[in-house]
Amino acid sequence: MHASSLRSGRLSRLAWLPLLLATAAPGLAHPGYHHLFSASRGFAHPFSGWDHILALVAVGVWAAQRGTSRALPALFLLAMAAGALAGHVTGVWPGLDQGIAASVFALGLLIATRTTVTNPVAYALVGLFAVFHGWAHGAEMPATAAGLSYGVGFLAASTLLIAGGVALGREFGRRSAWLPMLGGATLAIGGLALAFGG
Repeated sequence: MHASSLRSGRLSRLAWLPLLLATAAPGLAHPGYHHLFSASRGFAHPFSGWDHILALVAVGVWAAQRGTSRALPALFLLAMAAGALAGHVTGVWPGLDQGIAASVFALGLLIATRTTVTNPVAYALVGLFAVFHGWAHGAEMPATAAGLSYGVGFLAASTLLIAGGVALGREFGRRSAWLPMLGGATLAIGGLALAFGG
């Protein structure tokens, strides 16, 4: 079997990862586990709302589309961790939900239109979006030492969701020129629904 076929098969399987993890999340988030497994609570949190799921997958898709499947995700995770620390200290602030919805919409639009931006602009956008998401995560961290385990859990889940997005983005680019447009438009519509549905 050719190496390209093997690689394609692995990517196809990886593309299903976010969906599989999302269906497993309710088991991880079962109330009986909350006090015992803070890492499990943190791992389950990114799957607790479509805003986080869509944004994390979108970051991966956009990174794959740009050919920066390591740099952008790494920056997003670092900025999200910084935002989580700030959110843990200060709590939720007005406009946070709107910022998260706007990030989903903007990423979807960038993917759908294949808009070309320079690396500094891309990094600035991703960093800003990551802070919104991290802040929301951090505001929900336990106020005890268990917050560190919680943070490790949500970073692990976020990494997996972004990796799934990268796999999807590569599949989109390999299969059809229309798939990125369709996927991006779906994300943008999802962002609008988040902005006006709450």
